[in-house]
Amino acid sequence: MSETPDIVPPCTGDTNSADAPGEKKPHAKENELAALRKTNIALESRNFELREQVRQLRLQNAAAESQRDQYKREIKKLRDELNDYRSPPLVLGTIEAVIDEGHAVVHSTTGPQFLSRVSEHLDPKDVTPGALCAMHLQSFSIVEILPPKYDCQVCAMEVTETPDVTYDDVGGLEEQKKLLRESVELPLTSPQLFEKVGVVPPKGVLMFGPPGTGKTLLAKAVAHHTKASFIHVVGSELVQKYIGEGARMVRELFQMAREHAPAIIFIDEIDAIGGARGNDSYSPGDHEVSRTLMQLLAELDGFDNRGDVKVVGATNRPDILDRALLRPGRFDRIIEFPLPDEEGRRTILAIHTRKMNLRKTVSLAEIAKETEGMNGSELMAVCVEAGMNAIRSRRTTITQDDFDKALAAVKTGRSGVVVQAPDAMYS
Repeated sequence: MSETPDIVPPCTGDTNSADAPGEKKPHAKENELAALRKTNIALESRNFELREQVRQLRLQNAAAESQRDQYKREIKKLRDELNDYRSPPLVLGTIEAVIDEGHAVVHSTTGPQFLSRVSEHLDPKDVTPGALCAMHLQSFSIVEILPPKYDCQVCAMEVTETPDVTYDDVGGLEEQKKLLRESVELPLTSPQLFEKVGVVPPKGVLMFGPPGTGKTLLAKAVAHHTKASFIHVVGSELVQKYIGEGARMVRELFQMAREHAPAIIFIDEIDAIGGARGNDSYSPGDHEVSRTLMQLLAELDGFDNRGDVKVVGATNRPDILDRALLRPGRFDRIIEFPLPDEEGRRTILAIHTRKMNLRKTVSLAEIAKETEGMNGSELMAVCVEAGMNAIRSRRTTITQDDFDKALAAVKTGRSGVVVQAPDAMYS
């Protein structure tokens, strides 16, 4: 800001006269203004510094409060965990009967039965007979309803992914495909047809025949086309060491199938637990197998409505199965899987060679004539061995001679006579 200089009035008298009292000199006033400006600048700088310090302190205070709240939450969590550790354990039990909304009869795992009170926080719809519950150790009141418990071996039996095998991957067996689709696939995909006709669909299907005739493959194809849960179990897995373990696994197996309905239970090698019972079996192991079979018979009888659960069994020894397992009402359809005929063998060879690089001189019809008495697995082995012969000769195409050598090797392997040291898969 520019300063206006003082206007000095013209002298009317003596020029040497002294200044008026109390009047300051011009340079003294300028010095005073400069000092005031410096003081103002210093105060403004100090004010800015103090404001910045206040801002920093507020940020530090907010961070400290946030950290304090975090410590409080951690302290609360640790105290809750400590209280949980100090609280007594809960007693497991199974609800046997529901008296009313506030009381139920519970069979505890410790042995005795209790008439227990039901906690107000539980939904009465969840308190049902057969449900697994947790009871307070002192009052034995029901405080929690637990989810169903399954054996880890039973849970591992479920195939989560739908098998990618289709009916086109199974050569021949046209009549068997038709019967299996009518008995298993049709009730799952079109149940209204059976309701209109007024008949009950078949409960189970038993497939029997020599090994390698496509029983397991066709069961996977049915599971693929029905989009149903596929539970694959081998009969020997249900044979357990301790008394009652095998029967418990059968119950849990069917219970899991009901919860994952629609579902297909495929019991392979069912003769492991389905052998005929006789009076000459006195060993504890035979008695345990009989208990497991009786539990399987009870599940197949359909005391409870199994809904969209179908049972498919497979065996190579139908002659040793118990007669109670074969009666209608348990396995309503018994389907035989014979060895493939000439046309069936040609179809199987075409399926296994559709991705192979064959020469035009290869005749699958001629190979099918020379493979009489072979099953599907052995025909696949012939194709694999022919490919190995081509790889052994460093060729990318497979000739008729490769199939002739493969056929001779597989026949030698079937006979069980080894003349010399093997140089191939079936020598």
